[in-house]
Amino acid sequence: MSIGRIIKKIREDKGLMQKELSSYLDIGNSNYNKLENGHRDLSVEELQKLTKLFNLTADQILNYENIVPEDVTIMDKPDFEKLHLINQLDEEDKTTVFKIVDTMLTKKKFKDFFAKNVAML
Repeated sequence: MSIGRIIKKIREDKGLMQKELSSYLDIGNSNYNKLENGHRDLSVEELQKLTKLFNLTADQILNYENIVPEDVTIMDKPDFEKLHLINQLDEEDKTTVFKIVDTMLTKKKFKDFFAKNVAML
């Protein structure tokens, strides 16, 4: 995909208009339109401005359609966010997660039960 099409896609994904980007890049509407249509190259300075506007790295912009998702870790997230992430799983994976949690909770209850009753002997 050409850089112009990528910028157009990102612009549309972010709900921005061409005139907003042309103004931000300090170029005329016609020049911006040429950029999106592949009739004008993007300068390094314009790419740097777009990284700030889009809150993406230059690499993320240049490879926009091929962005690899980052690893998801829930260990240090608040409980509500952990539940939200688990709820994003498909049903089979959710069932597996809940079975694992059930098993671990059952083991903990048995450990606590035996520790308490052995201590009483």
